[in-house]
Amino acid sequence: MTLLTPLNKNINDKVAIVTGSTSGIGRGIALMLGNLGAKVVLNSTTSVEAGISMTKEIKDSIYIQGDISKPQDVEKIINDTLDHFGGIDTLVNNAGITRLIDHKDIEGASVDVWKSIFEVNVFGTWDMILKTYKHLEESSSGVIINVSSIAGLRPTGSSIPYATSKAAVVHMTKLLAKALGPKVRVNAVAPGLIETPWTQDWDFAKQIVSQQAPLKRPGTPEDVAEIVVGLINSKYLTGEVVLVDGGWNLS
Repeated sequence: MTLLTPLNKNINDKVAIVTGSTSGIGRGIALMLGNLGAKVVLNSTTSVEAGISMTKEIKDSIYIQGDISKPQDVEKIINDTLDHFGGIDTLVNNAGITRLIDHKDIEGASVDVWKSIFEVNVFGTWDMILKTYKHLEESSSGVIINVSSIAGLRPTGSSIPYATSKAAVVHMTKLLAKALGPKVRVNAVAPGLIETPWTQDWDFAKQIVSQQAPLKRPGTPEDVAEIVVGLINSKYLTGEVVLVDGGWNLS
């Protein structure tokens, strides 16, 4: 039996969709929400076996395959969630893609690259919100958490198109907090360098963070998940973007 405490009062028995949740930050968020008693909807574009396997780790969960850049897949995620759980209380927009392109390689960041990144990181995120916000308004604790990046707040990141897409998510978060309050709260997290499959070969970047950040290490998915839980539980917080980078931005 899950103990209902101030740490999970808005999570226990609530329905939470976490996009891109079969690895990395999304997996960490989904597992932590599940451990706190949430009913978790897992999602990924591929990694179907990993998603199905996670349903065995999270007591009350389902896996729905879908690409959030495709409107028909977004509708399926929402409809399958409603059919199975009957409502939606929390939406965590974690799904995203990137391309490693040096910022000085202007020609390498073609319009096609911009389109592919924005289709997921911005337009897909928006479509998930567009198709869930009315259901969130019906909840007693409707919450949207967007996963941005330090690249959306500082002139850094794996590519200029990626960084710009995450900056768009930051501004989207603030505008939506104004538009959807008081029924739905909208906040975001902006992770720094996090140990995930995306960054497994980023040894140089990890060395820099370990040297320069006050906390002397890259982050973990659990570090980000703890902030997401806090944002879900903070009833008087909306329109905020929390930087989760071990203080790297201070160096």
